[in-house]
Amino acid sequence: MTRFAVFAAPGLLVYLALVLVPIGITTAYSFTNKNPFNPPTHWVGLDNLTSLVSDDEFRKALWNTIIITGIVTIVTNAGGLAIAMLLDRRGWLYNMLRSVFFVPVVLSAVVVSVIWQTILVDDGLLNSKLRQLGMSDPPGWLSNPDLALYTVSWVIAWQGIGFCVVIYLAGLQGIPQELHEAAAIDGCGPMMRFRHVTWPMLAPAVTINTVMSLIGGFKAYDQVQVLTNGGPGPGTTSTLAFQVVQTAFNGNHVGYASAMAVVMLVLVAAVSVIALGLLQKREVSS
Repeated sequence: MTRFAVFAAPGLLVYLALVLVPIGITTAYSFTNKNPFNPPTHWVGLDNLTSLVSDDEFRKALWNTIIITGIVTIVTNAGGLAIAMLLDRRGWLYNMLRSVFFVPVVLSAVVVSVIWQTILVDDGLLNSKLRQLGMSDPPGWLSNPDLALYTVSWVIAWQGIGFCVVIYLAGLQGIPQELHEAAAIDGCGPMMRFRHVTWPMLAPAVTINTVMSLIGGFKAYDQVQVLTNGGPGPGTTSTLAFQVVQTAFNGNHVGYASAMAVVMLVLVAAVSVIALGLLQKREVSS
């Protein structure tokens, strides 16, 4: 027990200092009117939390976050599985392609966003190519309020798809070849083998990728900040994380921003636990 405590103590102390203590401080601030430039700080109880219900900006940010999370979860999982199945072969070319698809995952979200911004702005690379092809009025990928949110979602999904590819590849390579051979002998075609062999055996990989994609979508911030700064227009692409930062550091309403952060934490935890529970039941049934 003593040895365990000695080895676990450094990690636990770091986790306590960098995770649990900040969560506790944020939760405490959420019950106050904390504003560093307008002291003193007073206890307001649940006023901040109840105010969020009628806050149009917060509700818009919540809805945007849900849309982004849904798109990111679907695109990364569907695209990641499709790419993984294409790369589930031997050879130096496929090994190189696996590395290529994983590169965006290790890059900073800010770097990825800056690269995509140069491509997607109105006079960027994409629209320049579209004009060369004869399109006189190409879409405003980041300037059109009807497109901006989906563009940001695409950038987030593009960066995260490599992670899903790696997890699905590991799952595919862990499926015994004998199962595919037995199914083929029984007369199952490619689609039947995928449905009755591959898909059930990938249940753990689906669980990991889905939960990670949900969490990644809910905490989207960097891409929004770099690509659109919450626009175009008021709150068009604002997310919960973006709204928390804007309220705390631009508006100096730390108490109110803390209440947003607490709600965000509860939502992420609840969605993750529910998704994990449902997907783990599928693992057992598979």
